[in-house]
Amino acid sequence: MKSLMYAALLFALSGNPAWGQTPALRSSGQHLYLPIYSHIWHGETNDKGQPMKTLVSVSVSIRNTDPVKSIRVTSAKYFDTDGKMLREYLPTPKLIGPMGTYEIFVPRSDDSGGSGANFVIVWKADAPASAPIVEGLHANLPVGRSIAFTTSARPIPAD
Repeated sequence: MKSLMYAALLFALSGNPAWGQTPALRSSGQHLYLPIYSHIWHGETNDKGQPMKTLVSVSVSIRNTDPVKSIRVTSAKYFDTDGKMLREYLPTPKLIGPMGTYEIFVPRSDDSGGSGANFVIVWKADAPASAPIVEGLHANLPVGRSIAFTTSARPIPAD
């Protein structure tokens, strides 16, 4: 079982294109939907019908894949399971240079998003640029029972 878990983790972190993610396309901007989890349900249910809950931290990584052009992230809105916006993680636009990365961290202690939380990330460019890769790395790494997994963003229609 451990070897299967390690294999899945290595695959997730190996740089293989995420399932359903297309190669970087040139665009002047997009709205990207990133599913994340502030906790995961697992195991058996208790006498109240609830499964076990494990909190995870999330590192959101916004990676500019363009080797020449900068992109500007204008919004990073965080929504809970019910679709309620909890907060804007980017109060002012953030310029990401060519091949640069911007990161957002949601601590493990913040379980306000729930198991169906998500981000909507908005980016723009002055001229068509390669679309960024946006992923969430979820982790809970105590000794003896560690979990880690990734999620990938997908383009959605603008407002």
